[in-house]
Amino acid sequence: MLQLQSITKTFPGVKALDDVSISFHPGEIHALVGENGAGKSTAIRIITGIHQPDAGLILYQGQPLHFRSYRDSLAMGIDIVNQEIQVIPDASVAENIMLDKMITFGRTGIVNWRAVNSVARRYMAMVGLNVPPTTRMRRLSAAHKQLTQIAKALAANAQVLLLDEPTSSLTEHEANNLFAILRQLRDAGRTIIFVSHKFEEVFALCDKVTVLRDGQCAGTRSIADLTRNELVRMMIGRDCQDAHLGPLNPNRDREVLRADHIVRADKADNVSFTLYEGEILGFYGLVGSGRTELARILIGEDQPDSGHLYVRGQKTRIRTVAHALYRHRIGYVTENRKEEGLLLKSPVRTNITITIWQRITNALTRRISPAREIDAASRMVRDLDIRATGLNQTTETLSGGNQQKVSIAKWLAADCDILIIDEPTVGVDVGAKEQIHRLIWELAAKHRKSIILISSDMPEIIKLATRILVFKDHRVVGELTDIDHPGKTYHLVSTAIGQYLA
Repeated sequence: MLQLQSITKTFPGVKALDDVSISFHPGEIHALVGENGAGKSTAIRIITGIHQPDAGLILYQGQPLHFRSYRDSLAMGIDIVNQEIQVIPDASVAENIMLDKMITFGRTGIVNWRAVNSVARRYMAMVGLNVPPTTRMRRLSAAHKQLTQIAKALAANAQVLLLDEPTSSLTEHEANNLFAILRQLRDAGRTIIFVSHKFEEVFALCDKVTVLRDGQCAGTRSIADLTRNELVRMMIGRDCQDAHLGPLNPNRDREVLRADHIVRADKADNVSFTLYEGEILGFYGLVGSGRTELARILIGEDQPDSGHLYVRGQKTRIRTVAHALYRHRIGYVTENRKEEGLLLKSPVRTNITITIWQRITNALTRRISPAREIDAASRMVRDLDIRATGLNQTTETLSGGNQQKVSIAKWLAADCDILIIDEPTVGVDVGAKEQIHRLIWELAAKHRKSIILISSDMPEIIKLATRILVFKDHRVVGELTDIDHPGKTYHLVSTAIGQYLA
């Protein structure tokens, strides 16, 4: 169906793809994996005509292709669902799905909205998007926006469908529904190219996998003949360890944060816990179980209906995120770094120092001291090993793993003692994931920070946490202790979590 033959693409200072050849066949779900910067995004953009190769050939149904734009790829039946949300916020769901397929009354040019909404509703039902088709996009959650993008691609009837991290904003139920749709498309003879950092998705869904490493093709294998460790080795050239990183020895005599019977309608149902110095306390549960909802109460984004918070033993009411930061040194690394956590169009130094502008502003001129800003940002880049061309590099051009490090760095620059880190490795590759895990562990073990780790990645939370609170229906339904004890195997802990969620 689709072949890349000796594709090479160079950007200033970097060879993104180097003599890459891959064949994608009809009736197949073909995974494309690799670390951030390995060349996956460049390959996708070349297939869809967004970039043109410097050398090499693309064959589609045996014929050479010379796309000049994304519009050319659409005309040939090749479409993409991007990881980044790309919708028209003030248009309706139906308009976004049917944007290039509007139904009119004959040749009048007058849109037949009844027909448009009816057709859109059919594709919305396929992806499980249960909202009125007339709903404005800006009113939807990130997950619903992602489902709208998938419905739009299905409506285009593409023969080759590329999906770039399509489940990054979806619940487990929504992701399983998407996988069922993709299997149906595969069985109907479509070609599916699936980009994901989630190995469990690759092994559950895909038929083949191609690994890109440093812009080159490291190999194509059948999923049936491949183990997880072999795939990791192909990606990063070494094995990846999932064992716990070691004991943290939190100070049980020093309480830093305590929640006492916190209640907030549809968000927290009588939740209590205590966080100690040097501890990583895990909040585990499915999306919507109440983990993030509770975190937003802890940082003052939402107010509890009842219950009390204590910071370092003192009863307090946290009114705003700024109050949490400047009064109590509590930082929150959001799960949605692109929309809430970072100023993507701004340089690295701005994102790192935004939490300390008050501290580095000249009292007379009211201007930020460039020297102090550079010093603070440089220290964080060095300490967290942020891979950037310089402090002025635009943050959106960093890899996902390095963006996440910047998101953490801004709170460390503010000298936060309590860090709430929500889904720390969503959308990052296995190599960056290991780096972020090590960083979080060292913050607790060496720097005695107190961390609440929110994750729906069970291996991740078992690898890092000292204790785990299991959330379901906005309540804590169970607690597991001494997770970092050598006798607590992954099997024992995961089984116990499963019993609480049953």
